[in-house]
Amino acid sequence: MNTRGKTPRDAQAPDVPQAPGTPPARTESAAGPSGRWLLGAGVLVLFAASLAYGAWRQHEENGQVLEAAAATRNAAARVRLGDVRTSDAVFTLTLPATTSAFEAVSVFARASGYIEKRFVDIGSRVKTGDILARISAPELDHQIALAEATLAQNEAALAQAKANRDLAKVTWDRNAKLVDQGYVSLQDGDVARLTLEARASDVHSAEATVQAQREQIKVLRQQKDYQRVAAPFDGVVTQRNVDNGSLVQADATSGTALFALSRGDVIRIQLYVPQDAAVGVTPGVAAVVRVPEIPGRTFPGQVTRVANTLQPNTRTLLTEIDVQNADGALTPGIYCNVALQVPRRTPSLLVPSEAVIFNKAGMQVVVVQNGVARIRKIAVVRDFGTEVEVGEGVKAGDKVVLNPPVDLADGGKVQVDQPSAGPSKQM
Repeated sequence: MNTRGKTPRDAQAPDVPQAPGTPPARTESAAGPSGRWLLGAGVLVLFAASLAYGAWRQHEENGQVLEAAAATRNAAARVRLGDVRTSDAVFTLTLPATTSAFEAVSVFARASGYIEKRFVDIGSRVKTGDILARISAPELDHQIALAEATLAQNEAALAQAKANRDLAKVTWDRNAKLVDQGYVSLQDGDVARLTLEARASDVHSAEATVQAQREQIKVLRQQKDYQRVAAPFDGVVTQRNVDNGSLVQADATSGTALFALSRGDVIRIQLYVPQDAAVGVTPGVAAVVRVPEIPGRTFPGQVTRVANTLQPNTRTLLTEIDVQNADGALTPGIYCNVALQVPRRTPSLLVPSEAVIFNKAGMQVVVVQNGVARIRKIAVVRDFGTEVEVGEGVKAGDKVVLNPPVDLADGGKVQVDQPSAGPSKQM
């Protein structure tokens, strides 16, 4: 086969005879650009179709999300409700306190000397007037004897002054008549008269001296009585500072405290009531005292005194409570808890603690009205654990949502969950 003058492509393709009337076939060089154009157009169409389908799918998904959100907004949240109720007329306020004796004194010596005999010790129970100790002061006896001797001397001087006065009176009575008759000179009469007045003044002075001496003896005898140290009231000796032979001084500034005595049949308790409860604390308010070391027993008492003025630094009211302690179960100085039954001066409301919302807006609750949630801001006065005392924001009878959902908004619809019924009893 002669292949000269043919291209390699012609050499590979054999000659094919064409049928009569058939148009001549296009060569590859003539059909190439048109095919590539068609291929690019197809790719563009496919890409556009993909974008359109993706946009349609995105639109469908957004629509479903919006429908779900709208359904969620329109759906009623299922909630549990609690009641807002009026607080009791009296509330219990528990405060820490310390017991103290109703009366407590330190017994000082009123006479100087040595302790001759001590009759009591720490823990001794005494009655009013019982002798606690006796002081020996021999010099006091000498002072009394000297004072009595001086009194006798002053009384003798008084008797002499009275005799001189009587003599002067007789002389003046006689001379007064003689002066009138001219038998005695006026000068002699004046001397007699003035002498009587002087003697009367001497009598008054002597009487005053005698009276002063008698009072001095009373003082010394009183000091003698002070040698017997007596109990001022019924109580218990809580401290002893002297023993037999101790030297004691009766000076007011450096006197010796012999004993400390306290009365324990009535216990006095002082406590400080906060300002928010102080307005209801008055004499007569009931109180119950409990001591941790005496479980199972309470000690009733009542408020007997209030200061009527709050402490400026703590805003608390000093309050005293008296508790009868005939059996001596309470002792002064122990820690205790006092529960005061304080009457309310202003009404308040109680809200379940689990209904309270605390966020940046403050303390709030959700009140349900006709199936719609309404958020109300409240003012908490006191926390009782399971309940809180509220001063404003709600009213008695309101229904509040317990443990409200975080997405529950003001104006949202709610559906109340009914409490499940307990198991029926088998007959």
